[in-house]
Amino acid sequence: MRLDTDPYLARYAERVRGMAASEIRALFAVASRPEVVSFAGGMPDTSALDMEVVEDVAARVIRTAGATALQYGGGQGRAELRELLVQVMAYQGVPAHADDLIVTVGGQQALELIASCFVDPGDVVIAEGPTYVGGIGALRSQQADVRHVPMDADGMQVELLADLLAQLAAEGRRPKYVYTIPNHQNPAGVSLSSERRHRLAELAEDHDLLLVEDDPYGLLDFSGQTLPSLRELVPDRVIYVGTMSKTFAPGVRTGWVAAPRPVRDKLVLLREAADLCPSNLTQMIVETWLATQPWQEQVKRFREVYREKAETMLTALQAEMPDGVTWTVPRGAFYVWVTVPSGIDTSDLLAKAIEHRVAYVPGRGFYADGTGGDQARLCYSYPEVARIREGVTRLGELLHEELALVRAVFGDDAPQVRPRRQAPTSGPGG
Repeated sequence: MRLDTDPYLARYAERVRGMAASEIRALFAVASRPEVVSFAGGMPDTSALDMEVVEDVAARVIRTAGATALQYGGGQGRAELRELLVQVMAYQGVPAHADDLIVTVGGQQALELIASCFVDPGDVVIAEGPTYVGGIGALRSQQADVRHVPMDADGMQVELLADLLAQLAAEGRRPKYVYTIPNHQNPAGVSLSSERRHRLAELAEDHDLLLVEDDPYGLLDFSGQTLPSLRELVPDRVIYVGTMSKTFAPGVRTGWVAAPRPVRDKLVLLREAADLCPSNLTQMIVETWLATQPWQEQVKRFREVYREKAETMLTALQAEMPDGVTWTVPRGAFYVWVTVPSGIDTSDLLAKAIEHRVAYVPGRGFYADGTGGDQARLCYSYPEVARIREGVTRLGELLHEELALVRAVFGDDAPQVRPRRQAPTSGPGG
């Protein structure tokens, strides 16, 4: 059989035929080598957990309720866990009732279920640009027409959303929903301002919009600040997605959706068709963690760890980046969004970056329309502080080399690598 043919191609559903592995997946396998400083994966620093305590929690579940933990559960998720997740939401001022929640296998399954619930092929869904690659993947799996709204230092430019809504109305089209990550956005690292949150809520009312509020990072503000949630402002128009991956551990694969009751009922049916029920074992580990441990103190510990790492990366960027490179200044969570000068394509540059023993995610993966060629996401959450400095130094050396090549060939007429999209505002000196 030829390796470049697929004998099953004619049998696939239409939505599957266009799916392809990322061209950079093989490079990420190389990036996992210990000599490479990887800013690629958005992984929490689980070393900040007390592993003996986690071990005790898991052992307690098996010792006291092993038969239940290893049994099938209900499709909505355990009521005891949902009650505790409501308390997690309340800690950052997000209102909910346990009956509103459905427990999912991480936040990603929540996004898949929502897309399956609402999107038919060709339906318009609006998202920030750039946006979470997993969010794009969930929408692409349903063949959505994803339209982006640019961002700046205050998050989604909501007035440009108003313009897009008017444009769609003139075309006779209506978006199924607006997908947003308002807190410490992945990948841009910026947050939606309070003023814009209220304006977005007004637009939702005026245009009969449904909002999907994806909130993995809301508790990870470095100063502990929380801004009004969209669910708080317009609860009947918001489907809220949460996860324990960033405030406990991604390995427990526990997320949730808080939705209006009719939507919740449909999501339960969809998840039962997909995987019957979430794992009782992991639910009960999370449940016991929240019920018996000072988890709020653990959240504060994560904040401090990520604040130190963010400061390290920002200081290193200031020292190492050549003129013309800009970046965002995060106030929480994991990410810095970098924009490089014209003539450099971050997708093409990745192989050279691996040779320089540093890795990142090229910007194109965060846009549904193929733009973002002059942008990249750097994630500082996982590497150790000293490795962050090393990685930024290596990346800076590479960009100095590439800029010298571009200028030697093109002078002041360097080509644009993508249509220019307004990027989030850079930090001081960025």
